[in-house]
Amino acid sequence: MKYNPQAIEEKWQQIWEDKSMFHSDHSSDLPKYYVLEMFPYPSGNIHMGHVRNYSIGDVVARFKRMQGFNVLHPMGWDAFGLPAENAAIKHDTHPAKWTYSNIDNMRSQLKRLGYSYDWRRELATCDKEYYRWEQLFFLKFMEKGLIYRKKAAQNWCPKCNTVLANEQVVEGLCWRCDSVVEQRDLAQWFLKITAYAEELLADLDKLTGGWPDRVLTMQNNWIGKSVGAEIEFAIADSEKSITVFTTRPDTVFGSTFMSIAPEHELVETLIEGKEQAETVRDFVKRIRNMDRIERTADTLEKEGVFTGAYCINPLNGEKMPIYVANFVLAEYGTGAVMAVPAHDERDFEFARKYNLPVNVVIQPEGETLDPATMEAAYTTAGIMVNSGDFTGIANEEGKAKIADWLEANNKGKRTVNYRLRDWNISRQRYWGAPIPIIYCDKCGIVPEKEENLPVQLPLDIKTHTDGRSPLGDTPSFHECICPACGEKARRETDTMDTFVESSWYFARYTDAKKDDAPFNPDALKYWLPVDQYIGGVEHAILHLLYARFFVKALRDCGYLELDEPFENLLTQGMVLMDGAKMSKSKGNTVEPSEMIVRYGADTVRLFCLFAAPPERDFDWSESGIEGANRFVNRVWRLVEDLPEGMPSMQPCSSTEADCINGTAKDIRYKEHAAVKKAGADIQNRFQFNTAISAVMELVNALYLAREELGADEGGKRVLSSAVSSVLAMLAPITPHICEELWEQLGHTDMLAGQPWPEYDEKALVKDELVIPISVNGKLRAKLNVPASISKEELEKLALEEANVVRHTEGLTIRKVIVVLGKMVNVVAN
Repeated sequence: MKYNPQAIEEKWQQIWEDKSMFHSDHSSDLPKYYVLEMFPYPSGNIHMGHVRNYSIGDVVARFKRMQGFNVLHPMGWDAFGLPAENAAIKHDTHPAKWTYSNIDNMRSQLKRLGYSYDWRRELATCDKEYYRWEQLFFLKFMEKGLIYRKKAAQNWCPKCNTVLANEQVVEGLCWRCDSVVEQRDLAQWFLKITAYAEELLADLDKLTGGWPDRVLTMQNNWIGKSVGAEIEFAIADSEKSITVFTTRPDTVFGSTFMSIAPEHELVETLIEGKEQAETVRDFVKRIRNMDRIERTADTLEKEGVFTGAYCINPLNGEKMPIYVANFVLAEYGTGAVMAVPAHDERDFEFARKYNLPVNVVIQPEGETLDPATMEAAYTTAGIMVNSGDFTGIANEEGKAKIADWLEANNKGKRTVNYRLRDWNISRQRYWGAPIPIIYCDKCGIVPEKEENLPVQLPLDIKTHTDGRSPLGDTPSFHECICPACGEKARRETDTMDTFVESSWYFARYTDAKKDDAPFNPDALKYWLPVDQYIGGVEHAILHLLYARFFVKALRDCGYLELDEPFENLLTQGMVLMDGAKMSKSKGNTVEPSEMIVRYGADTVRLFCLFAAPPERDFDWSESGIEGANRFVNRVWRLVEDLPEGMPSMQPCSSTEADCINGTAKDIRYKEHAAVKKAGADIQNRFQFNTAISAVMELVNALYLAREELGADEGGKRVLSSAVSSVLAMLAPITPHICEELWEQLGHTDMLAGQPWPEYDEKALVKDELVIPISVNGKLRAKLNVPASISKEELEKLALEEANVVRHTEGLTIRKVIVVLGKMVNVVAN
């Protein structure tokens, strides 16, 4: 029979579906294992990054199932969001029609790859059956004080007509359309993630060992805990003051000017009536539209403008000029920095550029720093100088003493600051979950009643070609009755950030069709947390941080009983082409559907898993997938060409009694060794490439040995056992061909329901070894010797071997290197 991947794969996919092979239930007595890949946005077609991600997850799911676990492996769709809305506008269709059509297409593509999903649990976040519970969480969070509305400066894309997160502004431009981003003061809804900053930080310790160190570091830095002090600097000739946060209260005496963010609320107050006012306003407008990340870069050229105002240093009473500076952000600390140029590199650069004073207040013990000749800020520990009563003490001690003084004199206080900021969830677009809030002239802001949920997104309206949300122009949506007083009111027309949907979907999967509550408590208790989460490192901060926050908030609302959603995290690398990320705009993409038609799903899966360890990027290559296809065909021919009369053996089931010659013993040893290595590589390290290599080595050995093994009944048993082990080991990786060949071997039970092979340690103990013998480093012979042979006996046999004698004839043997169980090298000249 010729290998026909299309027919074989469709056959087994239908059988698995008919027999509900991958359905799971929380009432099982088996130990649970929840494996989850980050769900996709339904763009229309899967790409090779999807294939790699989901193939990794499928190997884990199938492997754990073979190990005896009750496996939950669901799939769904992150279906709301701006890309779908923009695509629908571009194609003159409705976002719902576009999205659901794409979901249908991508579902069929995923099924064609044979992934072992429990499709009964499928969900789409744009279904009202899903987002109704999200709206309920909004109301519950509001009751807990975790949601509030405030007016704040936001990044605004005039073309996309929506707010952008700081991370979505690249060099001052919108990441989607390259329009120049503006700053607008908008009233927005915020989730109070900062209320959990300390717990989010502390609980990273619980994830150590299960999450990549790189991701833990990224989250740690994003939360950004700093311990220091808040200090009040009175504004000269004013009753107002500027509050700064600093981790270096020991340097206050060295502060010579103040730097504030362009967004600082006091900018207008400071420049009122000053001749510099228009210059400052122009500077503020220009800097506010800069990329936030660029403004914090070390390479940024420091810029600023004097406001014409001064503040008073609370410790020495000196007047300090106040500057608006491009490197100060309103989001960090208080949006104001006491500038200490002698001891901070950014302040030093700024002071040198604008000829501002540099006052040394900390210097190395026994040395004197001259501000006039300093080429860089001195930022390490030392002794305090020029610091009044604090002069002469170590600066670390000075931090505490100055903090004591500030608190005693009501000039400041010890505090902890976080880089993390509350989560703005308002989006001014149509295709998202409506925010369940009503504005009433009489009652103010009123939450929708729970019994009125869901607030449904109307699907019978047309989107605007300029991207503006049509909700504000749709009276049937925004005109409503106030739940509190019964008078006419107006519904909120902003929708929720799509990160909200992806922050709890993993919990909904545990009972995705429950219609009277968001969760089934018994299912939650059984399945959560997720044992293995898999996705790209690009989600290391926002998605994972938001999901962690959501779990803690839902716990405190009484919905969950856990602190962290994901026990273990694997961040897979990208699929590249010619060293670059695949992109349609670059014309360097590979369509999975085309590869499946050409080679079959098993070959595509095998290549994605064999090309590199999962956490590393790999380059797509035609030679690579062709090599994978050759191996799949090689496995097919191995079984097709087996000798007649082969018994149907289970993996690792031949016995020592079946091994009547050295070849049988060697194959049985290699079979058990491969099972041990492949199992360990998948179980402990997810090193699928080395597990596949171990199977390839066994396949090569079987090709060489099958004719000899087929000559007697014991050999056939050894051969059949080893071939069954090959199929069982490859079953999580190339499941279709393995099912087909398993059936051809005469097995009546499906391979998908079989356990992982169990190797026998006794089979890994060799009673005979093959030892290579070299002369001056060149292989000259191989000896079959007892495993218990002594060093002296092995050396004697090596020197007596005919080919060794021939190659040392006329030479003086200087040394014989013997490594027991490994090799012998004869050194002669």
